[in-house]
Amino acid sequence: MTTRPVQDTAFEAERAIRLAQETFDIESAAVLGLKQRVGESFARAVKMMLDVVGRVVVMGMGKSGHIGRKMAATLASTGTPALFVHAGEAIHGDLGMIKHDDLVVAISNSGESQELLAILPVVRRLGAPVVALTGNLDSTLARHADVVLDCSVPKEACPLNLAPTASSMAQLAMGDALAVALLDARGFKVEDFARSHPGGALGRKLLTHVRDVMRTGDAVPRIGPTAGLTEVMREMSRKGLGAVAIVDADARALGIFTDGDLRRLVEKGSDLRAFTAMQAMHPAPRTILKHALAVDAAQLMERHCITSVLVVDDDGKLCGALNSNDLMRAKVI
Repeated sequence: MTTRPVQDTAFEAERAIRLAQETFDIESAAVLGLKQRVGESFARAVKMMLDVVGRVVVMGMGKSGHIGRKMAATLASTGTPALFVHAGEAIHGDLGMIKHDDLVVAISNSGESQELLAILPVVRRLGAPVVALTGNLDSTLARHADVVLDCSVPKEACPLNLAPTASSMAQLAMGDALAVALLDARGFKVEDFARSHPGGALGRKLLTHVRDVMRTGDAVPRIGPTAGLTEVMREMSRKGLGAVAIVDADARALGIFTDGDLRRLVEKGSDLRAFTAMQAMHPAPRTILKHALAVDAAQLMERHCITSVLVVDDDGKLCGALNSNDLMRAKVI
C-alpha cells in the first residue's frame, strides 16, 4: 500500500485567509479590466450571434472548456440556441455537429490550443463565422477569427501564476456579458425564462395559472344568500376549504363566510340560529380571474391576510376557489 508523502510545510491559517483575499482582489480586477476593453468588437459579436440562422457553438479545451459549457448553457436558457462541443472530441468526429449556418465561439486563453487550431480550417471551409475569446491578441486563434474579444488579465490568482484562475473568471464574465446583451436585444422576458426552466421554482410560479390549481365544480363551497348559518357551516365542513361563497341566482359572488368569521361569532356569544348567510357574510369578497397566474393569487392572499380566494371567469361568475394549501401542493408557495 502506498502512502501519501508527508509535507514539510505546516498549514498556516492566516496565510490561507490572505491568499483567499488576494484571489478575490486579483479576480475582481481582472473582471473590471474587461470593462475598458468592451467596444465595437463586442457589439459586432453580439450582432453576429443575434443574426445567426443556426446555433451558437461554443468550443474550448481544459478550463476554457468548462467555461464554454457554462456559457453555452447560459445562452440556451436565455433565448439563444447554443451548444457546447469539446474541441478534443471535435477532431475525432464531433465536428460533424457544426453546420455552415452556425457560429463558433472559440475560447482559449493562450489562443494556441492545438485542438482548436486543428478545427479552424474546417470551420472556415464550412463558412461558419468565428468569435474568439482569448487573452492573446497576437495568437493564431485571434488572427483567424472574425471577431476577437480581449479577455487578457495582468496575472493569475494562482501564486505560481500558472493555474487558470483570473483568466477563467474573465472568460466567464465575458460570456455572461454576451448572454445579457443578447437576451436584451431579443426582448427576452421573465415569461420566456420560465419556459426554459419549467421544472424549477420560477417556472412553476410563472407558468402555473389559477385554473390549473383551483377547485372546481362540486368541490367549490357555495350557498344561497337565504340559507341558514347551520347550512352554511355544513357546506363549509363538507368541502373543506375553510370558507363558503355566497352566490346569487346568476352564480355571482355576493360575499364569503370563513371559519374565522364563525369563531368570531361564537366568541361574541351570538345566536347562530338567527343568522342567514347574507347577514353573516363579508360582502364584496376578494376574487381573482381564473386565467391569472397562481402566484398572483398567493400575493393577493398575503396582501390582504387571507387564506382563501374565490375564482371568477371573465363575466364575473364564480367558477372556482382555492386556498393557501392548494398553492403549497402545487409548489407555487
